[in-house]
Amino acid sequence: MFKHINKVVKVLVMTDFFVNSAFGSFAPIFAIFITGQIHNGSASVAGFATSVFWIVKSLVQLPVARFLDKTDGEFDDFWALFFGYLLGGLLPFGYLFVSEPWHLYVLQAFYGVCMAWAVPSWYAIFTRHVDKWRVSFEWSLQSVFSVGLATAIAAALGGYVVDRFGFNSLFIAAGTIASTSSLLLLGLRRHIFPKRREANALPEHRPHR
Repeated sequence: MFKHINKVVKVLVMTDFFVNSAFGSFAPIFAIFITGQIHNGSASVAGFATSVFWIVKSLVQLPVARFLDKTDGEFDDFWALFFGYLLGGLLPFGYLFVSEPWHLYVLQAFYGVCMAWAVPSWYAIFTRHVDKWRVSFEWSLQSVFSVGLATAIAAALGGYVVDRFGFNSLFIAAGTIASTSSLLLLGLRRHIFPKRREANALPEHRPHR
């Protein structure tokens, strides 16, 4: 599956596999945690918590993306991705201490900020390094392997872990996997730091700034 795929794409796909596995392990059953273990937790709290994440991420991501586009090279993209994944990966540990709905909303907002930095930088690096003769395959590899299979496997395991050991064990495992998987990205530094954006840009017109 990964034969003849360049190092940057491989590392991005593998990192995303572990990150999505970590968060996919509790995503389908997160509402059960909220309604069962948070004071005054309810379906409304679960829905609002999801909204907080997406609202914050949506408000922050476009300004971040514009900033990354205006900054030459991949130095900024790399560190935005690394710290976005590293700090975002700590989120499951925060759930260990949640007792009130507002605690959850603060954590969701924090996660939204982290992903607002990580997502556009991931897209930028992947797009510039994707093998141009395998664009469809490598984007599909990301979709099938890092999202589809990762979420499917993790969701089943997550439910099993909660039934046997409880939510705290699952959050500790998920946080450990998500935060430490960001360290895989450190292997990319020598592959992307020397490169400049113009050398890897897709052949399209870019307006003068």
